[in-house]
Amino acid sequence: MMKPSSYSTVTMVICLIYSMSKWISTCSELWPNIGIALVAALLSGR
Repeated sequence: MMKPSSYSTVTMVICLIYSMSKWISTCSELWPNIGIALVAALLSGR
């Protein structure tokens, strides 16, 4: 009874790590653009 449950948990954890790594790589690609936009917004605000 334990094996299917632990298997699904492992699969869920792997999917979670995979989606997190995809999200982190997307954020690291977008981060310079977001930083430039924030700096521009702060400078124009002053």
